[in-house]
Amino acid sequence: MSSSSSRLPVVDSLEKVAGEVTGCPKCKLARTRKNAVPGEGQLSAKVMFVGEAPGRSEDEKGRPFVGAAGKILDEMLAKAGISRSQVFITNVVKCRPPNNRVPEDDEVQACTPYLERQIALIRPRIICILGRTAYSSILGGGSITANRGKIIEKAGQKYFLTIHPAAAIYNRSMLSLLEADLKKLAKEIDGAEGRGESLEDFM
Repeated sequence: MSSSSSRLPVVDSLEKVAGEVTGCPKCKLARTRKNAVPGEGQLSAKVMFVGEAPGRSEDEKGRPFVGAAGKILDEMLAKAGISRSQVFITNVVKCRPPNNRVPEDDEVQACTPYLERQIALIRPRIICILGRTAYSSILGGGSITANRGKIIEKAGQKYFLTIHPAAAIYNRSMLSLLEADLKKLAKEIDGAEGRGESLEDFM
């Protein structure tokens, strides 16, 4: 028997993805980051939140949404009755772009396989897309404000669109929009459970 045929199949896991992200050298952001931010949450999460990229606080701590935008997200999740401990939160790009600029195409492309693996492992009932960059990167969409609150299905996966919490830092009127959207998301999940839908039915 050859050595190649005797190898055991490689089993993927969120921990494996996180380990690879932490040491990832695939794009220029690896040279300027302090810490990569793989994401965090439950493998059994029904909802997966995907933002744009880590900011300064996230870069320092290696955790997603722990800065000002994260505090807003936590507050809005609580108001919607969604427990952060029961969801998975990550970003399209896993390392902070310098000065919080928008991620460039090559940086998004380098990180996309990590996000795809996380989605495949978690198999969330719905993916909540936070902001224009994530919307554009994942679904090729345009205006997030024109499409917020909508559910889109693509390749058997449901996506829910809303604004990025960071938008509410500079425009407090956005808080009520984000709160309304996340309450709608919570009702969508609760409604699926109330109908007795399985994961396969929902997807």
